[in-house]
Amino acid sequence: MNTKKLIDTALNGLDNLGFQLDQLGITGKVNRHNLAAFVMNEQKHLEGEWDSIQARIDRRRSQVEALVSSVETRADAILSPVLARIEQLRGAVRG
Repeated sequence: MNTKKLIDTALNGLDNLGFQLDQLGITGKVNRHNLAAFVMNEQKHLEGEWDSIQARIDRRRSQVEALVSSVETRADAILSPVLARIEQLRGAVRG
C-alpha cells in the first residue's frame, strides 16, 4: 500500500469519526483540517524549541572558545618569560 493511499484512508477515517461525533452532539472539532492545524502548530513549536537549543549551544560554544583563548593568552604571557630565562640559562651553561 502506498503512502498516499494510507494517508487518504486515515484522513477519511478521521473525517468519519468527526462526523459521527458531531451527529452525537459531542464535538465538531475532530476533522482533518483541525488535525492538520494542530500538527502544523506543533511542528512550528518544535522548530522554535530546536532553534532555542541551537542558540544556547552556540552561546556556550562561544563562551568556551573565549575562555580557551583567554587561558592560552595568559599561559603565553606567563610561560614566555620563564622559557626565555630557561633558554638563557642553557646558553650560559653550554657556553
